Amino acid sequence: MKKFLSILMVAACLCMAIPAQAQLQFGLKGGLNITTLSFSNDVFKGDNRTGFFIGPMAEFTIPVIGLGLDVAALYNQAGGKLDVPVDNRIESVDQTLKTVEVPINLKWTLGLGSTLGIYFAAGPQFGFNVGKGHFAEAFDMKKSYTTFNVGAGVKLIRHLQVGLNYNFSINKMAKAYIDDYEGSIDMKKNTWQISLAYLF
Repeated sequence: MKKFLSILMVAACLCMAIPAQAQLQFGLKGGLNITTLSFSNDVFKGDNRTGFFIGPMAEFTIPVIGLGLDVAALYNQAGGKLDVPVDNRIESVDQTLKTVEVPINLKWTLGLGSTLGIYFAAGPQFGFNVGKGHFAEAFDMKKSYTTFNVGAGVKLIRHLQVGLNYNFSINKMAKAYIDDYEGSIDMKKNTWQISLAYLF
């Protein structure tokens, strides 16, 4: 019984110590993205296009084990080149997708000293269409969609973070109905991101 109580006491002390050592930081995150649009039918074709993202972020970390959460609210402007069939010919149209995306990543950090560390991150991302542009003419844009992040990066002098991230679709973000084709054509987007963050 005494042994059980001792173990319980140690566990309780650890549970109280973890929140005391946990760190919560706020900052600003931005960067460049390269987006590829994909479709469920080759009637449409997409090509790589660059864009940007920026917004506030928060990071919660437990220093003892280096595990934490990374949450952000990012305004994302992604470019897309769309090849559209028009009167028996292909017409290329540059499009712009404007979204607000909320990534919630589980992040594990490995310290290499007091001023340098590397991290690995993964988690879901929830997107919301805020600017349809020319896509609204051909596609029924969903109000929200879900993607997934995997990435890695480095932490410098406790305030700067440089990362590389790949974001891939879990469900469609738009669909289209066209003549001479039964059913809908779904659109998804996959994105490479290079990010720079500053935590206060």
